[in-house]
Amino acid sequence: MIVDYKQSNLPFEHPFTISNGRTKTHQTALIVQLSLGHYKGTGEAPAIVYYNITVEKMIADLISKKTMVEKFALTDPERYWHYLHHLFPDNPFLVCALDMAAWDLFGQMNNKPLYKLWNTEWSDNLPVTDFTIGIDTIEKMVAKMNAKPWPVYKIKLGTSEDIEIMKSLRKHTDAVFRIDANAGWTLEEALEKIPQLAELGVEFIEQPLAKDNWKGMKVLFEKSVLPLIADESCVFEQDVQKCFQHFHGINIKLTKCSGLTPALRMIREARALNMKVMMGSMNECTIGSAAIAHFLPQLDYVDLDGPLLLSEDHAVGVEYNFGKVTLTHQPGLGISLQ
Repeated sequence: MIVDYKQSNLPFEHPFTISNGRTKTHQTALIVQLSLGHYKGTGEAPAIVYYNITVEKMIADLISKKTMVEKFALTDPERYWHYLHHLFPDNPFLVCALDMAAWDLFGQMNNKPLYKLWNTEWSDNLPVTDFTIGIDTIEKMVAKMNAKPWPVYKIKLGTSEDIEIMKSLRKHTDAVFRIDANAGWTLEEALEKIPQLAELGVEFIEQPLAKDNWKGMKVLFEKSVLPLIADESCVFEQDVQKCFQHFHGINIKLTKCSGLTPALRMIREARALNMKVMMGSMNECTIGSAAIAHFLPQLDYVDLDGPLLLSEDHAVGVEYNFGKVTLTHQPGLGISLQ
C-alpha cells in the first residue's frame, strides 16, 4: 500500500458554537488515502481541540511510522485496525482516518458497499438525520432553523436562556427536537429543565452532565422523564459498559472511538445491554459522513449533518432529502473526490 495525506480546513456556513462558549468558523481535518494497485481508499479525521489532538500531531505521527503503515498486507480491515491501534496507541483520531480508508479500500477490492460487507440491508425506513442549530442569540437560532426546514433538529444548549430558546423555536416548527447540552448542565439544572423540555416536544437529551459525573448521571437516569444519550461519557469501547444504567443510549463518534472497526463492536455491546445506539457527526465532510451513513441500518438515531453545516466539501456521494440520507451504493464508501 501507499499512503498519502493532506490537511483540510473547510469553512462553516455559520460560526458554530456549543456550550462553554466554544466557537469555530472552520473545521480542520486530516484526509488520508491508501492506494493498492488501481484502488484508492479515503479516510477523514477532524481535529477537535477538546480532545487535544491536532492535524499537525496526526501528520507527525503518520510520517514517523509511514513505512510501517504501508507495509501491512490488507486482507482484513479488523486485523489492520489492531495493527494500527498498537502502532499509534495515543492517537485514535489518526487510527480512525486510516481505518476508514482501509474499509473503503477493502470494499472496493471486494466490489461491495460497506453496509453489505457488514451483512446489513439498505431500506426506506432508516433513521433520518437531524440538523444541528448551534448556540447563538435566540433571533439567530430561529432564523437558522427557519432557513433550513427539517423534520428533526438537534439544538445545542447549555446557557442561562435554554428554556426561552426552546420556547421560541417551538413557536416556529412542529419538528422533533433533540437537545445536546455538551456536558453544560449541573444535576440541579438538568432536573429542573428536562421536564420543561419534555413538554416542548424534545425526544431525548444528549450528555446533560460533565463526562465524569457518574454519580449525578445515576440520579438523573432514575428521575429523567426523557431518554439520556451519552456522548463525551462514551468515547472508547470500554465506556459502553460504564454507561449502562447511567444513560439510555450511546452516541458513537467514529473519530473519537478510533474508527469503524471499534464502532461495530460498540454497537454489538450496546445492543446486548438493550441500549439505544446513535452515531454522531464531528463536522466531517462527505468523506467521513459517508462512513457514518453506512451504519444507518444498525442505528436508532443519527446526526449526519456535517456536509450541511460546511460551505465547501472534498467529495460527493451522500445526498439529503428532508432528513433522508441516500448513498450511491457503489463499493466501499461510494464517494468521488472533487
